[in-house]
Amino acid sequence: MNRAHHPIPDAIVQLQQQLEQWRATQPGRTKLPEAFWQSAAELARRHGLNPTAKALRLDYAALKRRLSESSRPKRKPAQTAFVELVAPRAAKLEECIIEFESRQGSKMRIQWKASGPPDWLALLRAWRNAEKG
Repeated sequence: MNRAHHPIPDAIVQLQQQLEQWRATQPGRTKLPEAFWQSAAELARRHGLNPTAKALRLDYAALKRRLSESSRPKRKPAQTAFVELVAPRAAKLEECIIEFESRQGSKMRIQWKASGPPDWLALLRAWRNAEKG
């Protein structure tokens, strides 16, 4: 069976040359840098998975996995929300627990047993300053 010869797109040829130069300077089976995988995934999206993997001498399954990972929608980090809690006028505040979590993952928990709330602004400023420092 005679297969038709399809020319390799210029973008794949360019990445192919970059990969060959990189491979020539690396010992044995060095892990491929993420930038190459990202470029290869983009080329596979445009020119097809098999032709790209074959031309670049990349593992088909690994490129397919990265291609599907890059096509998933990215989650946006949760936006800061403001919540106001209003107690009934007749309610007596005996105990309260408030928890904060920053975008970096640090947490602050405030628990108090008093008739009046703490100085929220001062507490939040101190927490943010401690995170920066």
